[in-house]
Amino acid sequence: MVQSAVAQTWTTLAVLDWTTQRFTEAGIAGARLEAQLLLAHVLQCTRTQLYTGFDKPLAEGELAGYRALIKRRLGGEPVAYLLGEHEFWGLPLHVDSNVLVPRPDTETLIEVARAAIADRAAPCRVLDLCTGSGAIALGLAKELPAATVVATDVSPEAVAIAAKNAERNKLADRITVRQGDLFAPVAGETFDLIASNPPYIATAVLATLSAEVRREPVLALDGGADGLVFYDRICAEAPGFLVPGGALVVEHGFDQADTVRERFERAGFTGITLVHDLGKNPRVTWGRRP
Repeated sequence: MVQSAVAQTWTTLAVLDWTTQRFTEAGIAGARLEAQLLLAHVLQCTRTQLYTGFDKPLAEGELAGYRALIKRRLGGEPVAYLLGEHEFWGLPLHVDSNVLVPRPDTETLIEVARAAIADRAAPCRVLDLCTGSGAIALGLAKELPAATVVATDVSPEAVAIAAKNAERNKLADRITVRQGDLFAPVAGETFDLIASNPPYIATAVLATLSAEVRREPVLALDGGADGLVFYDRICAEAPGFLVPGGALVVEHGFDQADTVRERFERAGFTGITLVHDLGKNPRVTWGRRP
């Protein structure tokens, strides 16, 4: 939407068409959807209402607000940050630049982790390491209605966001969020299930990531020189925090399956299994403490 000497009436449909084209030219996947999400956010309506009022002219204030979001999106900000929320496992989550935007691939971890609990209705204790927005903790609390979940993160900002999301989704009575490095906040405790989607990008690769991903917190991305520093620690330490037969479930990069498996094996886990995501990429490895 450019300013011109000749006034133009920008209707909802015209604005969507222009933005979709601009986002497409910029290489943004799902250009039409993102245009809709941002406009619905500005107009405080649903995506359906955009089309029932497709010929409605936008007020100047609405156009200004939408232009500002378009500029930020073209600058690489994730649409979830612009909206202030993102849906994961059917749960609305508040997200901002202090936490990673939950990916659809991570839902594979939820599926594997819930299946690792034989009786989902039975009481159990679950630990989510590197919780970020709390997506995994909330997803597992939803799927395991008798579970008590502890979520940890080294970032105080992430801890606050995860706690807010637990409250928002009415799961705060079963989820405790603690600040600290990996297992430090749960010293002396044991769990039936430990789940984690830790940082797993090699440090040298960070600069090559897309502009959108580079807007996410480095703390949630940087997995050290080889991208495996967190798996070294998690796999080595997890047996001391699992009950006998307890499960460790981790997400990893598509090219890290073999090296993550080696760490599971060294730590003595049994029944080690690799699970692919919907894109058929190696995504989740899990095993049990003997």
